[in-house]
Amino acid sequence: MTALGFLYPGHSAEDDYPRIEQLLGSDVRVDLVHTDIGVDAHQVDVLREMGSPERLATGLQELRLAGAEAVVWACTSGSFVHGWDGAHEQVRSLARAAGMPASSTSFAFVHALREIGALRVAVGATYPDDVAALFADFLRAAGAEVTGVRSSGIVTAAEVGTWGEAELFALARGADTPDAQALLLPDTALHTVAHIPALEKELGKPVLTANQVTVWEGLRLADRRVNAPELGALFTREPIVQV
Repeated sequence: MTALGFLYPGHSAEDDYPRIEQLLGSDVRVDLVHTDIGVDAHQVDVLREMGSPERLATGLQELRLAGAEAVVWACTSGSFVHGWDGAHEQVRSLARAAGMPASSTSFAFVHALREIGALRVAVGATYPDDVAALFADFLRAAGAEVTGVRSSGIVTAAEVGTWGEAELFALARGADTPDAQALLLPDTALHTVAHIPALEKELGKPVLTANQVTVWEGLRLADRRVNAPELGALFTREPIVQV
């Protein structure tokens, strides 16, 4: 049994995680601990505080007792708002506090892009423009070419959590660009897991979503690879050999 630990901010789309656990169809356990978000707002100063070491540390003891082998901060905006260097320091601090390998959803996107060999990406963000632009900057710092960014201007994760299939597909269609090799949907508050194969079929390319890549990153940290076609191309493709 491989036990993976996730620190998830608040309550929005956490039901994606038991769904992923079921779709993995193997001896993988997904343990989720909710962190205190303070103010629910997609604002840079609020997001930086949301991912502070003090807030993240409070859930670690529960994950250790559950036997987690790795921990991922399951929040994209609460990591990339610190910038490339700051996000690295955030996960280093988390790893030290947890006593186990650690990462965040922002780095999960970076590693997932390398896994599928995608260099040019389009972004469909629920965030306001300024926050979405910071995610694009983070991707560029990782070496990706961002072909387009579409932001929805939503301020709260609670509102994002109410989105259904119609809103999700509208965002994906509006954000995709013909030259993008993959589409990224970066908000962990957005329900996406039930729709990834349909999104990929419609767009004709890999679709990476926040909760999907977060669990994949936990598996990567635990040195596990699971074939799960219902979780999209990321979970079915052979890894790209870096040279």
